[in-house]
Amino acid sequence: MDILQRADEFENRKFSFKTTSDRILAAREAKEIILGVNEIYKKEKDSKLMDLMKRLTVIKQKIEKRLKGRPLTAA
Repeated sequence: MDILQRADEFENRKFSFKTTSDRILAAREAKEIILGVNEIYKKEKDSKLMDLMKRLTVIKQKIEKRLKGRPLTAA
């Protein structure tokens, strides 16, 4: 499958992760897609590709934030 098609599918996917491993796999997939799009961007210098990478990075950061959880508070 083309990396741009994978990126589009990933971006439009509904994220409802049941387990931690689902979140880990999604974060890894996002990273893999971002790096693939980056390789294309290096050659073409298309601003649309940069915007796509930024949107995917935001999704990836949200997933990673959910993985880390909330810090424990001193009670």
